[in-house]
Amino acid sequence: MQKIINILDLIGEKIGGLVSWVAVLLAVLIGLDVIIRYIFQFTFIWMIETEIYLFGILFLLGSGYTFKYEKHVRVDVFYAKLSKKRKAWIDILGGIGLLIPWCYVVIVTSWYYGLSSFMMNESSPQPGGLPALYVLKFCITIGFVFLVLQGVSQLLKSIQIIASKD
Repeated sequence: MQKIINILDLIGEKIGGLVSWVAVLLAVLIGLDVIIRYIFQFTFIWMIETEIYLFGILFLLGSGYTFKYEKHVRVDVFYAKLSKKRKAWIDILGGIGLLIPWCYVVIVTSWYYGLSSFMMNESSPQPGGLPALYVLKFCITIGFVFLVLQGVSQLLKSIQIIASKD
């Protein structure tokens, strides 16, 4: 079980490291856009759309990494006061009852969403906009695959906590 956890965590770590560079690229691009907009009084549609793509990629592909380090949104009113084993039980129930089923639904529906976009070679409706809108749509699927992989890792960790003699 620990080997599977290590592999899933390594995948999440590598993706998180890669996605962190998207944040750097996004910051540089926004900085350039601001300079061009306020100094030269114009902007490029492709630049604005690239910012949107990069933000979407950052948000979607970084979700598993965020989940791994428990930096996601969580209501900790009761959870924070529980013992380690009770937290593990809640994580198992939440993972099996909510996280995995929801990820499955999103993965399946977003796959067809991206595929239909790919089949019609969908691009931006804006003049001068970006081609290949399906890339961003497929990122929904990929992001939720990474999230469910990290969710499985967290479930296995919770099982280990419950099975431990502590």
